[in-house]
Formats: sequence, structure tokens, C-alpha cells
Amino acid sequence: MRIHHVQVACPRGGEDDARSFYAGGLQMTEVAKPAELAGRGGCWFRSHDADGSTTAEIHVGVEEAFAPARKAHPAFLLASVAELESVGGRLAAAGFEVDWRERHTFEGHERCHTFDAAGNRVELLASVPEDTLPDVVTHE
Repeated sequence: MRIHHVQVACPRGGEDDARSFYAGGLQMTEVAKPAELAGRGGCWFRSHDADGSTTAEIHVGVEEAFAPARKAHPAFLLASVAELESVGGRLAAAGFEVDWRERHTFEGHERCHTFDAAGNRVELLASVPEDTLPDVVTHE
């Protein structure tokens, strides 16, 4: 089993704001929704690897009684810490909140949290190369 996509919500009319975060900030590609779903509003985004395979997909759906997800969140794994810093910087420059307070709280990774234009929490993380991890001391 693997995840096909994650859905987050936005208020009616929030699609352009979603585009600014997911396409502009995260540089995901917007893909057309199937015709039978397009009338519901919202927008879909994908990320691809060098071979063109889909690596992440997020669906932004319109929710009438909208409230942002402040705890539940998608987490996107980036290729490197340098990419994590680059994406975090791009989002901050575009006016999105980027929180680095938990950068070193998830073993084997560096991370930040941000919020999309509708206020939904999004985690960005990158694996830390093993040769940069501190040695673990065990006591017998």
C-alpha cells in the first residue's frame, strides 16, 4: 500500500491562493481535475522526479464550512537539506510563515513547518546524511 494523494481544504474562491503556495512556493505542477470533479472547485498539484514519475500529489478541495487544519498535515520529503532551506526561503520571501523551531527534533531529518494560504499546516523535511549525524553512545 502507498499513498496516492493527500487532500487539504480551502474556502470557496481560495484556489488562486492555493496556487501561490503549492505551485509558486513548493513548485508543484498543477494538473487538471477530471471533468466530473472540476465543477466542485479546488485544484490539484503533483511533484515529479527526474524520470517524470509522480512523487507527491495534493488535492485542494473547497469546503463550505472551512476551518484550516492546524495540527493534521501533509509532510513533503525533499531531496536535501539545501533544498529544504531553499524552499523555506522561497516561501518566506513570498510571505508565508515558515517555522524552524522544530528543525532538529525528528531524528535523521531536518524540518520546518509552514502554512498554506488557507492556513493549513504543511511540514517540509529532508533526510540528514548519516555522516553528519552525531555518534550514538550506548552503555551496556
